[in-house]
Amino acid sequence: MIQVIKNASLTNGQKVDILIENSRIKDIVANAGGFYPVLLDAEGMFASPGWIDLHTHAFPKYKPYCASPDKIGYQTGVTTVVDAGSSGANTIEEFYQIAKTARTRVLAFLNISRIGLERIDELANLDEVSWDAINNAVNAYPSFIIGLKARMSASVIGDSGLKPLQLAARYSTTLNKPLMVHIGSAPPMLHEILSLLNKGDILTHCYHGKSPNHIFQNNGEVEAALAEAVRRGVYLDVGHGKSSFSFPIAKKAKEAGVHFDTISTDIYEENQINGPVYSMADTLTKFLTLGYSLETIIRAVTETPAYVLNQPELGNFNRGSCAEFTFFTVENETKILIDSLGNEIITNQVIKPQAVFLGGEYIELEKHYSYEV
Repeated sequence: MIQVIKNASLTNGQKVDILIENSRIKDIVANAGGFYPVLLDAEGMFASPGWIDLHTHAFPKYKPYCASPDKIGYQTGVTTVVDAGSSGANTIEEFYQIAKTARTRVLAFLNISRIGLERIDELANLDEVSWDAINNAVNAYPSFIIGLKARMSASVIGDSGLKPLQLAARYSTTLNKPLMVHIGSAPPMLHEILSLLNKGDILTHCYHGKSPNHIFQNNGEVEAALAEAVRRGVYLDVGHGKSSFSFPIAKKAKEAGVHFDTISTDIYEENQINGPVYSMADTLTKFLTLGYSLETIIRAVTETPAYVLNQPELGNFNRGSCAEFTFFTVENETKILIDSLGNEIITNQVIKPQAVFLGGEYIELEKHYSYEV
């Protein structure tokens, strides 16, 4: 049976009716008339494809980087959460079973260390990095594992140097899956990391403020290796997190033309409840306040991450794609926004998710949303 969502406002200014059949998009039309049963009237709300959060911690096993998928997912307007390496080969089966029970779609970057985030120095011991374990895990869950993850900062790698990343780059190329790389405090230096990334790989925490290892050199110029990496097809992901997003760096990056490809939160229980992340909507509001258009920021949580992850049925309004939508408003409200370093900016416009359409059901968030853990 064909049903219709009436009067949905798109971020490009169009108002449309969305036709749905068997949980798939049938068509997007200016006016469907009165021929089909009305699922809902979206008057007064924006509708976008379901939001995709490319960097989360949705495996509820290892504190502090853990969360219930639904509490950081559909209950906040996000219909797909992508876990960024919480689980390695040792626990990927356990994570997969948890993911199957979630209402939110869950995908995963597999940590190249078999122990995942059981310890936060997971790449200090290279004995934990096993090609056989990684290959077996990917073969067992080829649709669930959409790429590999390597956290390349000093506290994670110990004395391992660039070796974990060299292995990760080789493995991801062999598997033909993207590699997401976390950057932070040196060593290694950013230019060393960038030299090993290939087309389709993802650099997350692209606007962190940890000197001297952020995207600007001491002379204020953009790191030359970053510009070259972008030219060859490396994606820049925000990955806000508790300590990885700086308003000054993000502002300077916008002025310098170093634009994000995807906006993600790096959300988990603690930084959802106590900040500075709180939610995807809060993170999107920050970029709206920094001067990016609504259309640009919504594309960065729909169309672009779906493309990066090779998920053509997500993130778009194409015929035959999954009928998964996020409904939201942009409201006039004064609010103080805080980055990971305690810097504040004031906004007068706030993005507020109102509902999602997921699994064939329209879910009003005010009836389901909770910060309880």
